[in-house]
Amino acid sequence: MLEKMREDRGLSTAEVASALGFSKEKLWRVESGRTSLPNPKDLTSLLEYYQQDDETIDSLLTIHRESLQAGWWVPYNPHFQKGMRDYVGMETDAVSINAWQPNLVFGLLQTEEYARALLESAKAADEITTEFIDSNVDLRMFRKRIITETEPRPLWVIMAEDALRATIGGPEVMWRQYEEIARLSRLDHVTVQVLPATSAGYRASQNFIILDLDEPLGRMVQADHVNGQAWVTDKKPDVGRFSRRFEALRASALAPHETPQFLEALQRRTGPSTLQ
Repeated sequence: MLEKMREDRGLSTAEVASALGFSKEKLWRVESGRTSLPNPKDLTSLLEYYQQDDETIDSLLTIHRESLQAGWWVPYNPHFQKGMRDYVGMETDAVSINAWQPNLVFGLLQTEEYARALLESAKAADEITTEFIDSNVDLRMFRKRIITETEPRPLWVIMAEDALRATIGGPEVMWRQYEEIARLSRLDHVTVQVLPATSAGYRASQNFIILDLDEPLGRMVQADHVNGQAWVTDKKPDVGRFSRRFEALRASALAPHETPQFLEALQRRTGPSTLQ
């Protein structure tokens, strides 16, 4: 936002840094997210220089103050992959979440068994430790609170059929995973759609998540690189592109009311169904 404000005023980093007594490098590092502004007076000076209104200044100062506090995820920091720590913080603050997952059950819908089996299967290939697995399973289960707590976030997930048919941890694990998706999808604020393998509609190959952080931050997109690192952007062209992709996927997928029947069929493949 600070970068956009500066660019909207037609100012260079050198001009702003000179006017406010910052170093050019410091301003660049702040705008690129490489360092913070511990002193709120520095942020206030920037916002006033960019002629922002009082409401915007107050909102950003509140966000700044909260960002300096240690988040609940700090104990997990040693086991985060690059970019994931920032994503978890933004996920916690999101007012709504839209996600597309073509390969696996979406993280916030996973059972503990599924999450553990998934990480265990990658233990040798990715050279990860048991401590890493335990920590990340705990983290994933803790993150589910944002859709199950007193004031849950609206969540809309679209998953490819392949993501649901891939066997992780064995038939019993999958049977309980289908049951968990069905349970969560019955919540008023959770919508789950399935994109069938037979659909001739739009299909994105890359998984992504759109987080709405409300004003003044707006929407952000997270997508995974092939090396497993999380890529996050709030650039309007990127957010717009991924938003159009999500709408196209939503149009291609089965309607939400068809999800229970689809899950029932998958459960019949793995064991007796208890879905009503």
